[in-house]
Order: sequence, then structure tokens, then C-alpha cells
Amino acid sequence: MATDAVLVGAIDLAREVAVEAAGDAGMVGDHLSANVDGERLVTHLFACTMPGYRGWVWSVTLARAPRQKNASVCEAHLVPADDALLAPAWIPWAERVRPGDLEPAMMLPYIADDARVVPGYESTGDEDEDRIANWELGLGRARVLGPEGRVDVADRWYRGSHGPTASSAIASASQCSTCAFFIPLTGSMRMRFGACANEWSPSDGRVVSVDHSCGAHSETDIERGATQWPETDPVFENDVPDALDLTLADPEPEPEPEPEPEAAAEPEAAAEPEPEPEPEAPVEEAPADEASTDESPETEAPEAPEAQLAEEREAD
Repeated sequence: MATDAVLVGAIDLAREVAVEAAGDAGMVGDHLSANVDGERLVTHLFACTMPGYRGWVWSVTLARAPRQKNASVCEAHLVPADDALLAPAWIPWAERVRPGDLEPAMMLPYIADDARVVPGYESTGDEDEDRIANWELGLGRARVLGPEGRVDVADRWYRGSHGPTASSAIASASQCSTCAFFIPLTGSMRMRFGACANEWSPSDGRVVSVDHSCGAHSETDIERGATQWPETDPVFENDVPDALDLTLADPEPEPEPEPEPEAAAEPEAAAEPEPEPEPEAPVEEAPADEASTDESPETEAPEAPEAQLAEEREAD
């Protein structure tokens, strides 16, 4: 295919279109290549410098009509190159969901071509197909578990934690098929699986294989060993009462607070000299006959003679 020199040389025109598409000249890098897509049809590629678009390029496609000297723009857009950073391919939610992802508020979509189930009126291809078909039609279910679905379920259950390879099954001797709490399933699953109905078993309410086992088997019995608690000294009880002092002990006295240190006493002022006592007048002792006695506390004065009284009146 001949190269169109006019279109290949229109790099400046292609750059202007790329800048217009990017909205900023700083986002358009160097010219990378010019690819001939057909007769008079060329695509120019420019590097993209936008953050987060590593490996992307600006693609501008130019065309030219016959006998025309100028190039025309066909389209311009941002496209990923071979080493571009791309998001992972989108997968519908119905195909992304896995066992264990379902939550109470979620609902799985209807799978029309589910290989695990077959229509209820269709033959299942095994020994109990007639009974299953009649029973399912009686319940009115549109689809039942098919052979492929039963095989998948049986393999998953048998390899799980309630199959013969579980740690409890290896440690126990009696299998579930001989336990009174083992309820077999119906149909073709009867010979391989059942439900455990022993509340003491860790598998209570779960589907277990016939060769699974645990320590809660209905026929399991072991010899009762001696207690592992250490023996204590015997306790003797008698009828002799023990006297107990039930009086309340005197409460301990509260500690007395420490006395505060006394302030230093101020020096007393110099005492003034006391006046000397005056000499007492001598007391004349009364005569013995006039002294007072203990029997007469009061002393009577002697009577004056009448002559002495008359002299005193004249003197006045």
C-alpha cells in the first residue's frame, strides 16, 4: 500500500487536534508514529503525559479525498497502547460470587443453564430416577438435583470436615453408621451420608459421612478412671460446740493530733519595785481577865464611874 505523503507529513495538524481533545497542550507529548490504515487514511500517535495514564496515547486519524491537497480530520481520542495501565476486565457479579459470600440481605441470581440441576420431569439416569421424578413432581418443584450436582455435592462433603479424614474420625473407633443418632439421607445419598442428631456431638445438625465418627457415639463407653484431683486430709465432724467470742473488739483509739508548737514567750517587762510595808503599830495586849475566851466571842466594855461622867459634862 502506497504511503500518502500529504497525510504522513500533516503532523502539526494532528498535534493541534490532539491538544484540542486534551484541553491542555501540556498533556500532549512527543509524536510517536504515523500508521497507514488504508488508502489515503493515516493515524498519528502522540504520547500522553496526563498523570495516571501511563502507556496511553493520543490517536488522531487523518484522511484525504482523491485529488485533494489538504488533509481532513476523521477522529481524535485517547487510546491505550500495548503497555498501558488498564483496569482488570469487568466480570458480572453473578460470576464473581463464591461460596461463603452470600449474606442475609443478598439474593443469588437465577442460573438458567445450571449444570447441577435438571427439570423435575426429566429422567435422572440412575437407579432411583422414577421415584425421584414422581416425588419431585408431587412437590411441584420445577428442577431437581441432577447426577452432576449430586456427584459434586458428595465429593465436597466427603472431603470436608465431616468426612472420614477429619481429626475426630481418625481418633475415634466407632463409625457413624452404627450410631443411634445417625439419620440416613434419602435417595442415592442414603448409602454415603446422613444427619447427626446428637446434641453432645460437634457434628450435631450437620451432614456426616457413614464412615465419620466422634467421641459422642451412642455405643461408646470407657472405663472411669480415678479422679485427677489431689487427695486432701479427711475432715472430722463432732458434736462438741466450739465457744466463739462474738463480742466486738474495742475500736482502736484514734491517734491524737500532735500539739502545735507554742509561740516563743515574750520577755516580761521589768517589774516595778514594790513599796515597803509601813510598820504596824504595837498592839497592847489586854489584861488576862479582860481577854476574850472561846466561850464568849464578844468582849464587853467596863462601865465608867459616875464621877468621871460628871467631870466630862462640866468640861463641855
